[in-house]
Amino acid sequence: MVWMVNQQVTRGRRTRIWGVTFLCWLFIMLVTPKIPLSYRNHLYADMRNFLGVPNTLNVITNFPFLIVGVLGFVLCLGGGSFFNIRLRGEVWGWVLFYGAIVSVAFGSAYYHLRPDDNRVMLDTLPMMIAYSSLFSSFILERLGERIGLSCMFSLLVLAVLSTSYARTFNDLRLCMTFQLIPCIAIPIMTFLFPPKYTHSRYWLWISGVCIIAKMEALADMKIYRANNYIISGHSLEHLCSAIAPILVTVMLMQRSSRYQRYSNFMVWDGNHWRQFNISCKKACPKSKCND
Repeated sequence: MVWMVNQQVTRGRRTRIWGVTFLCWLFIMLVTPKIPLSYRNHLYADMRNFLGVPNTLNVITNFPFLIVGVLGFVLCLGGGSFFNIRLRGEVWGWVLFYGAIVSVAFGSAYYHLRPDDNRVMLDTLPMMIAYSSLFSSFILERLGERIGLSCMFSLLVLAVLSTSYARTFNDLRLCMTFQLIPCIAIPIMTFLFPPKYTHSRYWLWISGVCIIAKMEALADMKIYRANNYIISGHSLEHLCSAIAPILVTVMLMQRSSRYQRYSNFMVWDGNHWRQFNISCKKACPKSKCND
């Protein structure tokens, strides 16, 4: 009976997540005009060359992605020795995230050496994979391993389809929506679903950094003029975006499990269903229930 209730709760949560996501995507696609690929997309405010390197600052500001990506990837493979990772699905999610961050460093640098429509997808796809793995790792932590892994697989497929759609139909809306939804959904879900680990506030900081980075990219020329042509908004976007995996790394190193054992089950108290944890004294020290 308990197993059936848990399955129903899991399916209900999964349905709500995908339902809300689909409605957000549908709303954005209906109210926004088509955003085509254009040569203007490849004209950045700062296109200076130093030491023979085209678009020097836009290229070298990808270097922090490589450092934090390689470091996180190696530490993540160490599992519990460095990061507090309890489930195998979490390991897959974070390994994929840091691998995508390393790919962002190479893909973005390669694109900015000679920006064009053919190279831009090598910059966009790794970034979308990083968003996919980050969001699915968050879902896995809050809603369970099965939901998290299914979301990871689905989001990876959507990332590939979105980039293919952008290249085939000359429309960037799917890619832009794909990157925007996690930045909005993570803060909302942070307050709706209880955390499995401590230091959950880092998720809010990560989302905030991602939003600020997008704003810097939109204000590319304005920021460049404001600081007397020292560094452009797009270069600052790279540096700001690199803070997100740094915050993820700090979170994974500092956090600890909130519960000694995290296995929820549902119990009928005569009026409605209540959710409990196996380790009741650890999970609910102020609860009136008994072990």
